[in-house]
Amino acid sequence: MDTFALIVTIAVALFFTYTNGFHDSANAIATSVSTRALTPRAALAMAAVMNLAGAFLGSGVAKTVSEGLIATPKGSTGMGILFAALIGAIVWNLVTWYFGLPSSSSHALFGGLVGAALAGGTEVLWNGVVDKVIIPMFLSPVVGLIVGYIVMTAILWLFRRANPHKAKRGFRIAQTVSAAGMALGHGLQDAQKTMGVVVMALVISGHQSFSDPIPVWVKIVCAAMLSLGTYAGGWRIMRTLGRKIIELDPPQGFAAETTGASIMFTTAYLFKAPISTTHVITSAIMGVGATKRVNAVRWGVAKNIVLGWFITMPAAALVAAAAFGIINLTVL
Repeated sequence: MDTFALIVTIAVALFFTYTNGFHDSANAIATSVSTRALTPRAALAMAAVMNLAGAFLGSGVAKTVSEGLIATPKGSTGMGILFAALIGAIVWNLVTWYFGLPSSSSHALFGGLVGAALAGGTEVLWNGVVDKVIIPMFLSPVVGLIVGYIVMTAILWLFRRANPHKAKRGFRIAQTVSAAGMALGHGLQDAQKTMGVVVMALVISGHQSFSDPIPVWVKIVCAAMLSLGTYAGGWRIMRTLGRKIIELDPPQGFAAETTGASIMFTTAYLFKAPISTTHVITSAIMGVGATKRVNAVRWGVAKNIVLGWFITMPAAALVAAAAFGIINLTVL
């Protein structure tokens, strides 16, 4: 029964990674597709490959997720808590995907973990939640907005005398590199989040300890599921990011993607903080768009997206708590 629970929990974790892939694939490629730097299918294929590669570039984020947010729960109750946390995250991913809202899969997972832990009587490590989740949640969009504005201003100044048509053509080519960097950063951040959950499941079941390295098979299956989900595509969210916030041109797309990728790599390696790729690229697009003129950004759409950010963790936490309640009554 314990082995069955472990297998089911890992399977659900991998399904979460799949939904994360199709939910967040738009983050990496929406700007490239909207500026016609890449065709949708080519962009999705590139993003899938780079997501796979990014998953093998580090393990700091996985360690934060597996050890730094909730105390490791024990036994069958612990596995039930993990299962409920994943259900909360998946449900919220599917709801926001249906409505085309680029909410954060990462914060859906964190909210699910906190909600399930509270419902299951497991300690929440609030210092870790505040330092690694809440502060980056508020800080990363602000940094994305400011850095996006600065990068785009620098591009406008450096290329102020360039032929507009030649410059756009050059940036369209450069966007293939910046989109690849964005997808690599997405793999580095988001595949590791599921690795952390799978490692926690293995520790609960007694198959591993936190001092052991992450098994290679865990890295491979998490990266593969993220890539498969990415290739399945996130067309609804892609429209929101690529068109509804602001109509992007290639230099703006390059600036937004370069900003997003830089912030993701910095936070993963320096702070081991699992930030939201959605928050970073959306705020970078807003910052880049504001260089044209402030009212060029459709702030009404932006406001709805930001509102989605704030309700993601509580909503996923409530669903996870309810899921644990059902599991506790019927299975445990």
